[in-house]
Amino acid sequence: MTVLSTHGLVARYGDFQALYGVDIDVAEGEAVALIGANGAGKSTFLRSIMGLMAVKPEMVRLDGQPIGGTPTDRMVQKGVAIVPEGRRLFTGMSVDDNLRVAMDQADRLGRTGGWSLERLHRLFPILKEKARTEVQNLSGGQQQMVSIGRALLSQPRVLLCDEISLGLAPKVIREIYAALPEIRAQGTAIIVVEQDVGLAQSASDRIFCLLEGRVTLTGASSAITREQIAGAYFGGSHAVV
Repeated sequence: MTVLSTHGLVARYGDFQALYGVDIDVAEGEAVALIGANGAGKSTFLRSIMGLMAVKPEMVRLDGQPIGGTPTDRMVQKGVAIVPEGRRLFTGMSVDDNLRVAMDQADRLGRTGGWSLERLHRLFPILKEKARTEVQNLSGGQQQMVSIGRALLSQPRVLLCDEISLGLAPKVIREIYAALPEIRAQGTAIIVVEQDVGLAQSASDRIFCLLEGRVTLTGASSAITREQIAGAYFGGSHAVV
């Protein structure tokens, strides 16, 4: 069943149009990867879903209901969370304090679900070990785990991940991506923006490629070839497989 979808999604920064009629959907428990070069519109797509861009209501739908332009806090209340590029943690606060902010917000918004601090510690054991450490003193990979954990503790039905591998060591990237199947097992749908094409393919069910704000390729991750991706990524024919 489709949980989240976009329909002719258009987004602008002033006079600059960043997205041109983007149609993307994700089902319950499915992982969709969004790939494309820098400036292709990937982060803008996530921002448009989260109410950070001015878009028409019918351009973004949750369970078939138009929600485009809904403020970010209400999107979280509806069950859509984002792991933002750059992590955006609360410096000067410990790991636990950052996580408890999300838990308190979920309580205020009436969000319930399967994610608890204890379960998160099982997913990322280092977060229990570093519970009292201020987040600015963590490694980049550990900070990313806090950012993912904070999003999960909001009890999302849809998790948006923006460049979660950026700047991290390969070992840490593998550890973070190894957590995605358990997140999906909760029934959570995932849209992940990823620069590493191989990683995007291995971590997702379907891939969408963006070029200059348009979808140039979509298909099952296991079926799309590198040649097709290269053509879509750099401006070849608009392929659909």
